[in-house]
Amino acid sequence: MTNAASRREGSARAASPGEPVMPEVEQHLLTPASPGVGRVVETRPCTAGRKAAGFVRHICIDVSGTPLAGRFRPGQSFGVIPPGLTERGKPHKLRLYSIASPSRGEDGAGQTLSTTVKRTIDEHWDDHTLFLGVASNYLCDLKEGDEVAITGPAGKRFVLPADTGAHDYVFFATGTGIAPFRAMLLELFGTEGPATSRVALVMGAPYATDLLYHDELSELAERHENFTYLTAISRERDAAEGKGLYVQDRLRTHAGELTPMLDSDRTIVYICGIAGMELGILQAMGRALDPARLSQYLTLADEAPTDPLQWDRRMIPRTLRPTRRVLMEVY
Repeated sequence: MTNAASRREGSARAASPGEPVMPEVEQHLLTPASPGVGRVVETRPCTAGRKAAGFVRHICIDVSGTPLAGRFRPGQSFGVIPPGLTERGKPHKLRLYSIASPSRGEDGAGQTLSTTVKRTIDEHWDDHTLFLGVASNYLCDLKEGDEVAITGPAGKRFVLPADTGAHDYVFFATGTGIAPFRAMLLELFGTEGPATSRVALVMGAPYATDLLYHDELSELAERHENFTYLTAISRERDAAEGKGLYVQDRLRTHAGELTPMLDSDRTIVYICGIAGMELGILQAMGRALDPARLSQYLTLADEAPTDPLQWDRRMIPRTLRPTRRVLMEVY
């Protein structure tokens, strides 16, 4: 049997017994037509160094007294409505931001939520004038005590399963895509009955100074031997590899830790970050796993190339169809 045929046979088998059952979650308790009012209680940089290429802040908002309080989950988003009008004189539309807090919130009582915001600072290509992101800069400019119009929560797919202890987890993040994983990790390793599941996080950044929540995540890994925290720095030379690394490269450099996890029928893969990262991860999984194991995460159409390196992003999701054990949120 050819490798391609073997892959397709694996893809045709029955659904994996490890397929997650997702919980019922509440959504849209606050709407753009009837938003709530939150109050900023903390704002601080969350990059690993002051010389980071971007400006990223961890912003905590008190949502007590609104329907959001105690009713959001890790992996969901909330909306922010910037004040003022657009160039056409219309009110600004809401922007969604991933919640970076566990369900107990930053305060332990579900009354505060946090998010991870990167300032958008760019240049218009046509006239070379400065472009500033409306919502991102508005949020980053807020001071403690300032009020902000909020909506949400939103999202029901990119969340932890109903029975978190029935699964192991491999998280891949780039940039502010770390936000939902910070929330999930704090949920899993909460003070009450920390998880016994195996959890791995691969965090990607251009430079080491761009890593987000690095000290916090490193400390979490030191306290929990079932949590593995790996970084992948793309624009700095890795001492062992002699070149920069992307998140998918950790499936090769740390195959001894990650492949056994992916071989297990307990494992769920979550991907969050810059659009395009998902292809590299799926390719690396295609090279690392045998057909039967790959079929847990990816269903291949008959026309799918045998060599994963020949896959391209246009094939997702028709030719390369992630199963319910791969959850992706890319932007």
